[in-house]
Amino acid sequence: MATAASESQIFDRRALRLHRDRAAAGFDGRFDFLTKEIGDRLLDRLDDIRRRFPLALDLGGRTGDLARSANGRGGIETLITADLSPQMIARAPGPRLVADEEWLPIAENSLDLVLSCLSLHWINDLPGALIQVNRALKPDGLFLGAIFGGETLQELKASLAAAEIAETGTLVPRASPTVDIRDAGRLMQRAGFALPVIDSDILTVSYPDVLALMRDLRGMGEANALAGRPRRPWRRSTLARAAADYADRFSTPDGRIEARFEVIFLTGWAPDASQPRPMRPGSAKSRLSEALGAVERKLS
Repeated sequence: MATAASESQIFDRRALRLHRDRAAAGFDGRFDFLTKEIGDRLLDRLDDIRRRFPLALDLGGRTGDLARSANGRGGIETLITADLSPQMIARAPGPRLVADEEWLPIAENSLDLVLSCLSLHWINDLPGALIQVNRALKPDGLFLGAIFGGETLQELKASLAAAEIAETGTLVPRASPTVDIRDAGRLMQRAGFALPVIDSDILTVSYPDVLALMRDLRGMGEANALAGRPRRPWRRSTLARAAADYADRFSTPDGRIEARFEVIFLTGWAPDASQPRPMRPGSAKSRLSEALGAVERKLS
């Protein structure tokens, strides 16, 4: 388990668990709007796949929104909800499991489907975690995940950084590193998934001010869990300066502010001999120029 003092760790997993434990009681109905929306979009993608999934896992499922929304949808027959937080998982319906995504306690070749909704961005070794997911899937099993991308909360990060530099002359670690969509496909291939598909959405949420946005992040259990985070709280003057900067640069005509969340969707299959494979170079039976009715010329 990572600790705040672990130099080799980016994230403090103990702090993350405590943040989720504290957020659990008020999460449902007030702070679950993002996970509900993205969970529905995951299930929409699953609806397009015409097959049954007898045993599925929701990895990092918090209080079980996906289990409630799925209810037999998308060919899911049994869905186990797993989360790092005992307080979160105690509120989930159906089969549930306290589990750390970094140490997946699932037997190899045992699952037909793994879902993950906005949880994997707190993983120290994301390729390693995805490899574990791949191993837990049966051949031709499906992984479908959603993770925050690099455009997430860029406005908040910029305003907080500018305010902190102006107030203190320094910038300390407060922003979590995120996955860039250009690297997501290579990440899936590195983890051994076949037929990876990557796409992304941007969700824009309106708030009255920066403090309301930061309260929502705490209520979601998304407070700073960097291992190298500062232990002192924000100065009031720094927060006031950040709020003014945010309102100046990112306000809407009605005086509210907007926060963008980039969500990257990851789809991949555990390898199986039945899956289509790319053709060998030079193995085509006809030429593209014939199909297009064009004249083919060699490059000099």
